[in-house]
Amino acid sequence: MGEGEKFQLGTIGALSLSVVSSVSIVICNKALMSTLHFIFATTLTSWHLLVTFCSLHVALKMRFFEHKPFEQKAVMGFGILNGTSIGLLNLSLGFNSVGFYQMTKLAIIPCTILLEILFLGKKFSRRIQFSLAILLLGVGIATVTDLQLNALGSFLSFLAVITTCVAQIMTNTIQKKYKVSSTQLLYQSCPYQAATLLITGPYLDKVLTDLNVFAFKYTTQVTFVIVLSCLISISVNFSTFLVIGKTSPVTYQVLGHLKTCLVLAFGYIIVRDPFSWRNILGILVAMVGMLLYSYSCILENQQKAAETATQASHSQAREGESDPLINVETGTTVLNKRPPVWNKEKD
Repeated sequence: MGEGEKFQLGTIGALSLSVVSSVSIVICNKALMSTLHFIFATTLTSWHLLVTFCSLHVALKMRFFEHKPFEQKAVMGFGILNGTSIGLLNLSLGFNSVGFYQMTKLAIIPCTILLEILFLGKKFSRRIQFSLAILLLGVGIATVTDLQLNALGSFLSFLAVITTCVAQIMTNTIQKKYKVSSTQLLYQSCPYQAATLLITGPYLDKVLTDLNVFAFKYTTQVTFVIVLSCLISISVNFSTFLVIGKTSPVTYQVLGHLKTCLVLAFGYIIVRDPFSWRNILGILVAMVGMLLYSYSCILENQQKAAETATQASHSQAREGESDPLINVETGTTVLNKRPPVWNKEKD
């Protein structure tokens, strides 16, 4: 199996793991918050990250992966930024209507594209832009309902979008710049993410819910579902870094909207959540956008591969044409086999 085929299989596996684990944890957390009334989202996320770090530390001791330290400032800044973006997203949901929060999530893709164009010099074809526009339209139809604006909520949403976009772009660039795997980056950044949310989580949840997470009555059932959620979060956090590292932040956001559509569908099928023709139409439009995006990415990857192969063949041809008279190999002079040109006047 070639390197290209292995990369494609690895990418498909990462995408599948991300979808399955994310949908599973959403269903688990929905049961935890709606049925069992444990509504402390930020604190729960900090526990997720703490459990993820502990599991990765055990995996490191068992030599499932190697520790590869790199610039400490970059790790610390990245970890704190990731934790901050999670807290801001939760605050955005708390101070805005559900519809405006969904609009905030939709804004992440165009904002990511703009930042990558301005600061990384990336280019996105019109085909990609068109498919993303259809995707965002579909998700908007399916999820956005009321749009109640307020100054504080809008400001928090703006900060949440910016920090989330920068954190996801850094996830991709750090892995490539320092040549670290998604597991190595997650292991080193997890303590800073967890610490940020462990410190701020109880306070934020107090502001949002007017309840104290430590005064909550932890029954056996609640504890079991929390532990289950933490275990699923290991796959969620790992697959997030894996997908962004193997693809791009934009592709990860597209995948996130696919998860949203799947959660809506599963919610209707399993727990009979309210569902309308608007939801169905939005999901169908979004699926068309996702298929167009996938098709466009495949076409562009094939074109890049063909251009790379053409350039390689041209460079090999030019190397073959160049035939120096004297070659130097391992310190010795090797004469070319070109026949000598005799001067007739010396005959």
